[in-house]
Amino acid sequence: MTMFGTNNLTRNIVVAMILGAIIGLLLAESSAGWVNSFLIEGILTTGGDIFIRSLKMLVVPLVFLSLIEGVTSLSDLSQLGRVGGKTFGLYLCTTAIAISLALLCASLIQPGMGIELTSDANFQAKEAPSLASVITNIVPSNPIKAMVEGNMLQVIMFAILLGLGINLAGPKAAQVQSFVNQANVVIMNVLTMLMLLAPFGVFCLVTKIFATLGFSAILPLLKYFLVVVAALLLHMLGSYGILLKVLTRLPLRVFYKKVREIWLFAFSTASSNATIPVTMNIVENRLGVHNKVASFTVPLGATINMDGTAIMQGVATVFIAQAYNIPMTITDFLTVIATATLASIGTAGVPGVGLITLAMVLNQVGLPVEGIGLIIGIDRLLDMMRTAVNVTGDALVSCVVGKSEGAFSESIFRDESTPKTEINI
Repeated sequence: MTMFGTNNLTRNIVVAMILGAIIGLLLAESSAGWVNSFLIEGILTTGGDIFIRSLKMLVVPLVFLSLIEGVTSLSDLSQLGRVGGKTFGLYLCTTAIAISLALLCASLIQPGMGIELTSDANFQAKEAPSLASVITNIVPSNPIKAMVEGNMLQVIMFAILLGLGINLAGPKAAQVQSFVNQANVVIMNVLTMLMLLAPFGVFCLVTKIFATLGFSAILPLLKYFLVVVAALLLHMLGSYGILLKVLTRLPLRVFYKKVREIWLFAFSTASSNATIPVTMNIVENRLGVHNKVASFTVPLGATINMDGTAIMQGVATVFIAQAYNIPMTITDFLTVIATATLASIGTAGVPGVGLITLAMVLNQVGLPVEGIGLIIGIDRLLDMMRTAVNVTGDALVSCVVGKSEGAFSESIFRDESTPKTEINI
């Protein structure tokens, strides 16, 4: 099967994204009614939804089975505590760096100066969960319900406990462990088959986004948009690059070359959770992180690692304060850093959730929440970009933790040849 005259999946996806952006912008300029009803809301919406649903279909079983397999592969249960502590600490650290970088960029460039927000800007924020409820909700009262609802923190908790139970049972649970290992292989094979749909799905998603936005929603907020993009790039290429080099001594070029495949899926889906199957596959088979680490760091990262979202919140907070001509003190900046960092814990890795936590941040420093109404028009496009940053952080932390725990293959990491897991279509 061929698409766009190429035989490489990554290249096909890139071409699909470029064509989707071009065609989407052209459709945005069309005034024909059938373009919106038949093409945008019909074919493109259906195609994109099928692709995202096919990825989300695998998230719970893949995370559940991989995590159990990872826990049962640990000969020393104290290693689980070390892996968990390192992972959690690194994710909080990178998020704090991200929000600090965003506040610095926004304060220096001042994207909100000269903009007057009117009372027409309106945003009805959903209530953000309290820290106490987030901690309580980690433990599932009904694990089956948690799986059905896709509550990843609860699924992770149940999988870890089940894995520990299998370990404690020893030889008596050998058949259970064998079933989990075999089921995990089956799920990965299903993922391989679904990747054949990737270029088509990405084309539908990107085309619809640009057809819906058009230039009219981007140009008035171009300065804000560019500041967020600049901060995202600085964090992804700068902060992550420094951390990888200092903590692992691994070559940056190889790392970024291999994670670019994850970027494509993250950008098109705008969902860290939907990208979990792809991230897990790349982290294990291309970056060389052992399953016993990747099965924990990747799902947890998709849930609590929201560096891209934190950057948007930092820039948006300063932007709204400047637009309303409200000065921010050092205390306000520190409050934003602390609030945005803690808000990333338990935040669902789904499209648009950043606006909910942004409302909480604005309330915390006394800024008008209705200011979100000005930036909401272009948030979907920025959401796609910041999701790519989030999943890059997941891959980075996986490499750092894996290498520190001796659960890392440097030969696989440095091997730049086309892997056997590459899907050619």
